[in-house]
This record gives sequence, C-alpha cells and structure tokens, in this order.
Amino acid sequence: MNIKEAKEQIKNAVTAYFSKDEFGNYEIPIERQRPVFLMGAPGIGKTAIIEQIAQELGIGLVSYSMTHHTRQSALGLPFIIEKNYGGEKYSVSEYTMSEIIASVYDLIEETGVKEGILFLDEINCVSETLAPSMLQFLQYKVFGRHKVPDGWIVVTAGNPPQYNKSVREFDIATWDRLKRIDIEPEFDSWKEYAYKKRIHVSVVTYLDIKKNNFYKVETTVNGKSFVTARGWDDLSQMIKIYEKKNIKVDIKLISQYIQNSAIARDFTMYYDLYNKYKSDYEIDKIFTGGVSEDISDRAKNAKFDERMALLGLLNDKITEQTSDVISKEEVVRSLIAIIKNIAFKISENNLPVSEIIDESIKNQREEMAILKKSNSLSNEKNIKFERVIKFLNEAQSKIIKGGITDGRESLEIIKSDFKSLADSLKAQAQETKEDMNNVFKFCEKSFGSGQEIVILITELTMSHYGSAFISRYGCEEYFKYNKELLFSERQKDIVTRIENLEINF
Repeated sequence: MNIKEAKEQIKNAVTAYFSKDEFGNYEIPIERQRPVFLMGAPGIGKTAIIEQIAQELGIGLVSYSMTHHTRQSALGLPFIIEKNYGGEKYSVSEYTMSEIIASVYDLIEETGVKEGILFLDEINCVSETLAPSMLQFLQYKVFGRHKVPDGWIVVTAGNPPQYNKSVREFDIATWDRLKRIDIEPEFDSWKEYAYKKRIHVSVVTYLDIKKNNFYKVETTVNGKSFVTARGWDDLSQMIKIYEKKNIKVDIKLISQYIQNSAIARDFTMYYDLYNKYKSDYEIDKIFTGGVSEDISDRAKNAKFDERMALLGLLNDKITEQTSDVISKEEVVRSLIAIIKNIAFKISENNLPVSEIIDESIKNQREEMAILKKSNSLSNEKNIKFERVIKFLNEAQSKIIKGGITDGRESLEIIKSDFKSLADSLKAQAQETKEDMNNVFKFCEKSFGSGQEIVILITELTMSHYGSAFISRYGCEEYFKYNKELLFSERQKDIVTRIENLEINF
C-alpha cells in the first residue's frame, strides 16, 4: 500500500486500541493489541506519518532509532538483590528500567498525556546482543521486567533486507504477533503531504511531469545511486532558505540531496526553467485580473512542461493565500472562546483585567508547552498559539497604556480589536476568493475547457488548504467547472458544504 493508506491504517488501529467499554476498560485487551510493523524502503516517510498521526490525534509520541541502542540502554542495567527462598538467601539479578520505557513514563509525568505512540525505528537492524530482547519486546511489549504503560501503542518500522545488510529476519512466532504493513513509494499519495507542508513548487511540478524520478534506488559501478521522498523534502526546505537569502541554487546543492546524478542534473535544468517561467509570467497580475494578452497567448501556445510549471506557480500562490486565511480563521475561533472566558471572569470577579489576560496567556503557553513536550505540536498549531498570544499581549498593552482599570471598558477594547481582526479576515477571504476566480478566468481564456482546468480543480481539491477554503468561503468559478466536469463524490460533497464563519458573543 502507499504511505497515505498506511497512515490511515495506523490511525484506525490507534482508534481501535484506544476504544473503551462503558466501564473504562480497553475493548481490545492490552495483551492483544499487536504492535504495528511498517516495512518499507528508507526515506519514504514512515517516521513522518507517525509524527502526523500524533499531532492530528493530540496524543503523545516517544520515538527512538533502535540502531543507536545497546542492550544495556534498551533493557536496563543489571544489579544484584537478595531474595529469600525456603529460608535461604540468594543473590538474584534485577534490571533498572529501560531508557526507552522510562522515557514514556517521563513524558506522562511531565505532560499528563496518558495515551500515545511508542515508535521504534529500524527495529529489524538491532545489534546481535539486543536481538533476543527485541523479539521478546515485540511479543510481550516488555523490556526486562518493565512493560510499556497501558494506553501506549507500539509502532515499529524497518527496511527490507535489500536496502540494509544489517536486517535480521523475524521468525513466524514474532510475525504472528505483529500488524505488518508493507509500504511502497508512490508520488501521488506523497503529493497531498507535499501540498500541506508547502513543499517547494518546483519540486512538486517537476515530479508531476516525471513521477518515475520520485523514488529510485540503483546499484552502479560507483556504488548505490538513490533519490528518496526524504531527499526531495529536505531539498525543498533548503531551496526555500536559499531563495530567501538570495543564494544560488545549483547542481552542487541539489546533488547533495538527490544522490542520482542523472536526476540531479535533470532537476537542475528544470529548476532553471521554472525560474524563467516565474519571471516571464505575470503571476500577481493573473490574480488581480490585469494580465496582458501577450501572457495569455504565451500560455495558450506553451508546451506541456511549461503549462504544468505555470499551473504549479498559480496553485502555489493560491495555497499561500488560502493557508493564511485558514490559519487566521483558527486564531479567530480560539479567541472567541478566550474572550468569552475573559468576559465571564470580569462579570464574576473583581480581579484586575491585566491579571485575567495574564492568566489567559499563561494557559496558552502551558497548552503549547504540553503539546511540544509530547511531540504533538504541529507547525500550524504553533502558529495559531503564537498569533493568539500576540493578540492578547497587544490588547493588554493598549489597556495598560490607556490607564484603563474598569473591567467592562477593558472588555470593549478587546472586543473592538477582535472585531477588527475578524473584519480583516473576512476581507482577506473575499479578496482570495476573487483572486481564485480570476485564475480560473485566465485558464479558461488561455486553455479553454481543456485538461488544464481539470488539473487546476484536481489540485485545489487535493490541497488541504484549498479544499478547506472553498468549503468555507466558496469560489464560483470552481463550482461551475466542478459541476460541468462531474468530478468524484468527494468533490461534489465539498461543493455542498459551504460554511459561513459566524462570530457571536
């Protein structure tokens, strides 16, 4: 299965394992909750999907690479105790708690998060001395005498033997106690992740044209030649930084991440072309509806790879705009609850408003710290927390500078600032919707009702931010073409789920 399907399978397993009966007992007993084993080539995103699952479900995550562990750190250190058997004293070996198990208990103590995932990577590449203990752990979820806490699911990962000479084969008794999921690299499933993480548009459009270059491992006279999903992801982040710092992106950089010389050279040439298209096409003018006839004619007569690059540039800017709207909307929704709580405390207590706001800021920071400590703080959530805290700090500063001590007067200032934020969000959403309509009109003028419109609608539907924005705020041109093209039931459902952001106190 592909990485997206694997993620869904693991989320389903987590949901099932955490399911409890009316008495609070796990419906699948702890001892029958099989560890999940992800088998797949290196660099295809096994670790990434576990992090995403923890963030999306709001559960804890403790992660280890087993190749870094010795028998002592995984099992615990031996020590001698005396026991009495039949009136005789005997010296017996015991073990301290495993570093791995202790880390789970530490996280529970520090965060209060009682359910999570213990993820052990490269589990079939452990040292010879650790192998017997590892097999025991997979069968019984115990290191030495210490077991994984109830409420913590074991997920493991490993590479097939053709990718790693250190791989150890498990016996049937071990396999029969695992949920094995075999993962194959596939660009289309990775692409959804790429949109959400904002992978550089040059990478996405290049791989759209040349999907076979997404993942490749070859043996050559000079050794292994390879390119992986991890390589593309890391290269994308570096390209963004290089562009921001005005550092030239060239073959010297690209070949550090794409360790297949032919693909590295090919992408380098494409990246140069991509920059030329980015310079030649008036992207901002396309969004405002003021693009020249020359640009439209050029798009109409462009070759396939140029059209794909152009569509990628358009989609990237749409993603930039829609992600900002969705992010700010989350801030607005969070502030509604916070301001309601501040209003309640002002009406019920005689506390100074500054103390109430301080408490709200403290609560936000504590919640953010817990999520970060439990490894379930996504970048999107982090941005939301920072923006909420910034709003509260600015409101408090305004109240203090104004010398306002009356609670109700202070609340009116907070509400006024909030209304300005909400109005700004609605204006931004309206502008984004108009920009999207202009993009469709440009594509219709340049390409008619050809495959480019199909691609644009498909990309928007696949995009986490694009589909979320359209479902909330609409886009007339999208709806028109979506209806005409009779897309999938999922897309039709998006058309019918138009929600308006209501702001009421």
